[in-house]
Amino acid sequence: MGGRTRETFNKRQKERARQEKQRDKIAKRQQRKSERPEGAAPDDNIDWTAGNESMISDDSVADES
Repeated sequence: MGGRTRETFNKRQKERARQEKQRDKIAKRQQRKSERPEGAAPDDNIDWTAGNESMISDDSVADES
């Protein structure tokens, strides 16, 4: 029965490490959020239409007519 103690201990250590990592991730997320300017959307300066011209080929336009 002594063998199970070591397995249990390892599981607890692994779970504690996982929980600590999760807390660190939450803290980093909150830090980034607090550093963001108030009222600004995170992706205001992204042009989602830029660069899509290369995805449309001239052949597909010619086939439609």
